[in-house]
Amino acid sequence: MRRFPNRAEAGKLLAKHLARYANRPDVLVLALPRGGVPVACEVALALNLPLDVFVVRKLGVPGHEELAMGAVAHGGVRVLNTDLVERLGIPGSVIDAVSARESRELERREHLYRNARNPPDVAGQTVIIVDDGIATGSTMRAAIGAIRQLHAARIVVATPAAARATLREMRPDADESVAVITPPDFNGVGEWYEDFSQTTDDQVRALLERARGSVNGLRGRSRADCIP
Repeated sequence: MRRFPNRAEAGKLLAKHLARYANRPDVLVLALPRGGVPVACEVALALNLPLDVFVVRKLGVPGHEELAMGAVAHGGVRVLNTDLVERLGIPGSVIDAVSARESRELERREHLYRNARNPPDVAGQTVIIVDDGIATGSTMRAAIGAIRQLHAARIVVATPAAARATLREMRPDADESVAVITPPDFNGVGEWYEDFSQTTDDQVRALLERARGSVNGLRGRSRADCIP
């Protein structure tokens, strides 16, 4: 199975799987920063849809931060991988401490990416949540939970690459799940990209500044505008 050259090319391929949502006034693309933003930008541009960002922070296991025990999202939502927490015997006090730290970082990024601009109004909208990949699904589940609380009419999970089992387990949470590839062996998102270099905060801000978070988003803009 071939790897994606980079996030932008992955976004172009993902957009083809979402073509039925093109040009609809009731659809909004929300990217999970930071890696999901270049992917989502290509999706929004190809489908002529507005683009914004939805900040979610992973809760890493202390000492093994790449291992997600859960995530926090906008609106005070916290999602835990209860199986992992119970298996490792992680105390509630540790979870609370990590949650508090990541919530502070979430607030910092919200301010950094938005400045004084309010989050998008998703009530009654179809929301396409985009990330560059889905491994454990904890980050995406937190985003789904938060967006549900904001009364979205329909939630579509969209990603270039996802663990097959995770995507299957996530189907009851979202109204639709779309992935370009779902490899049976999925050890990490980065293995499915030739270029998986980190997306910076400045790149995220540049893409969102161009989109301006308005109702019109990227409509009418050139493809070059999607390059951070």
